[in-house]
Amino acid sequence: MPATTFAELALPLFDQLYNFAHWLTRDPVEAEDLVQETYTKALRGFSGFEAGTNFRAWMFRILRNSFLTSRTGLKAFASGEEDLEALASDRPTPEQTLILEADRDTVRQALAQLPVAAREILLLCDVEEMSYEEIAQVLAVPIGTVMSRLHRARKALRGHVLKRSEGVAHGV
Repeated sequence: MPATTFAELALPLFDQLYNFAHWLTRDPVEAEDLVQETYTKALRGFSGFEAGTNFRAWMFRILRNSFLTSRTGLKAFASGEEDLEALASDRPTPEQTLILEADRDTVRQALAQLPVAAREILLLCDVEEMSYEEIAQVLAVPIGTVMSRLHRARKALRGHVLKRSEGVAHGV
């Protein structure tokens, strides 16, 4: 079997990496820079990539680490995980869950209001459809931590969606 090239592995991930970078940075230009930096670092380190391991998780981890070491990332994570508990609210009713699923714009706006730590875990799991194991590799944390962060992030997202829905219902 011929060796797989960096381009064959990396180029199909471009849109996913850009999407994740855009949600982290909230700025299209910064997202482009972050993806470019990710590809540069990954290409430089490709000789050290272990064949047979998860290339996708490796690329997302490079992107995340690049973001965390940037000025934007440092600021975003300054309040990060501590905010997750404060944002969480009670369990939604079935009607509230229907609102969450039906109103994509509300969900996008609520997602944008979450701290970076919450956004990234939701995006990796629910948008990029990574397994808990892949997310654990990207974030360099145990699977149990992934599950608890995901629970808190989903709870916080529900709280934001419910607040927005209540504001719309009351004409605010």
